[in-house]
Amino acid sequence: MQPSIFNPWAWRDPSALAGGYTPATPSSSPPDDPGDRREGPDAPGPGTPVDLVGYQVEASDGRIGAIDEASDEVDAGYLVVDTGPWILGRKVLLPAGTVDRVDHQDRAVHVDLTRQEIKDAPPFDPESTDPEYRDRVGRYYADRYLPPPGEHRG
Repeated sequence: MQPSIFNPWAWRDPSALAGGYTPATPSSSPPDDPGDRREGPDAPGPGTPVDLVGYQVEASDGRIGAIDEASDEVDAGYLVVDTGPWILGRKVLLPAGTVDRVDHQDRAVHVDLTRQEIKDAPPFDPESTDPEYRDRVGRYYADRYLPPPGEHRG
């Protein structure tokens, strides 16, 4: 098996976890409102850490549930997502590296996995502190980011 430079537990864009508006779609010009567009006393200011608990999670092909727990630890970040009725109330563990973008305006986290890839992931084990469990989950997701056999990333 070829080694991967993808670390599934590292946030690809740690700045997405801080207050400030992250556009849902990239724009060629900077946003005219650089701050979070949510209003009220609980709206975070730029640079303020944001608690992602309660944000909806969107796979590349549809919603999968809501964040029940989140960790912003460096090289150990993850989301625990309560899938509700989608897969019979099962929770899933998503490493931080699967997050494509965070949309604070819509309180949504977008991951670049399909619903089926998430459904096929190793079962979430809230009691496990075993490094082997974390390695198994990490390998499952990291394999999705490897190039097909014979193709080289440059």
